[in-house]
Amino acid sequence: MSAEGPFPPAAPRGRPCRLLVPARTKTGTALLHDEGSGHAYDIRLKLTKEVLTIQKQDVICVSGSNHSANAPSSSSSPVANEPKYEKRWLDAVSLPLSMARVSRCRAGAQKVRSSAFEVQALDGASSGSLWFYTAQDSTAWLRAVSANISDLTLQKMKMANKCRSPCDQVVHVGWVSERLGGASSSQTFRSKFLALKGSSFYVFTSPPVSTLDWVRAEKTYNLCEVLFKVHKFWLPDDCWAQTSLCLGLQDPTCGEHRPFCFSVLVGHGRSHVFSVELGSELAAWELSFQRATFLDVQRTGSKTYMCSWQGDTLCFTVDFALGFTCFDSKTKNVLWRFKFSQLKGSSDDGKARVKLLFQNLDTKQIEMKELEFQDLTAVLHCIHSFIAAKVASVDPVFIDSQSIARKYMYSS
Repeated sequence: MSAEGPFPPAAPRGRPCRLLVPARTKTGTALLHDEGSGHAYDIRLKLTKEVLTIQKQDVICVSGSNHSANAPSSSSSPVANEPKYEKRWLDAVSLPLSMARVSRCRAGAQKVRSSAFEVQALDGASSGSLWFYTAQDSTAWLRAVSANISDLTLQKMKMANKCRSPCDQVVHVGWVSERLGGASSSQTFRSKFLALKGSSFYVFTSPPVSTLDWVRAEKTYNLCEVLFKVHKFWLPDDCWAQTSLCLGLQDPTCGEHRPFCFSVLVGHGRSHVFSVELGSELAAWELSFQRATFLDVQRTGSKTYMCSWQGDTLCFTVDFALGFTCFDSKTKNVLWRFKFSQLKGSSDDGKARVKLLFQNLDTKQIEMKELEFQDLTAVLHCIHSFIAAKVASVDPVFIDSQSIARKYMYSS
């Protein structure tokens, strides 16, 4: 769930937000599927802001000699003393929703169950497979449970941010499923907990609950050097769609049964592929990455990378105010400098070398500058982050208009 920040791109006008406001309390019936026996049992669900309770039916004695030794009998007749039984809904499992996660797939499985999902609490307690009579009922319950989990997570974030410096604020956290292996793998997914905090993007196996946990992350990346990309989403007319963002990037394969996927491209051409359960979560991650990156660029101001060309060791700086500067690493003499608006194109060999095409303001001619970097991907992502932040500072509505996930989330 995202914390508040100074860069929320304006929501498109005229689009209703009713999908994002599910009921916070809810009661209904479902089926609990026993994975061992294969049988399903009727249950009742009670959702509050903090707990999901699963109730099972049982027969209990409500009156008569077996009801209670302390209960006075209204009659001394044998008929009145006979025990009476009724079916009642009794609490069987209560799952705290704080930092809980939901999934429409069984652990390690690939295929999404359209009419079922599972809730797992932070302590590992599980609801089991909850099946609903229609896909619409399942989605309504999934949205309601997810919304309450997000609300509780946001409360925790706000409390934690009160003790953090402005440059170390948590922007967004949440559970996702990560695809393991390469694009040709068997599409195995595992639960991961992601966080955007300060200048970093974190990947955890479980939520950080202490300060020390933040340094124990499975992976940590510099926000300016990663790139967020939406892959698949579910359209309002119930058809699949696959969209490539206009960033000149190919869309890596995501599990065909996972409707809401995104990837985070990191250094040296590597990437993480994640999926979430709802389109609203996909839109939230897209917006949060934009906000977190924008804040990081503004705080950082500039990034400098060592590079080389024709045997000379150079320094290449991306500066939020000045644009691009290249200077000699030894003498510090500036070799060339261009504004962001002068960058007209680029190409690279996919390894280390990049060609940047700038327009000379005086001659209007295109000048090509060729450089080699040890981690070219990180540099290209940094350039993208700074340019996107520059555009957002001038026209945040334009950034919002490029949102693939939010475009379809508000269209119905």
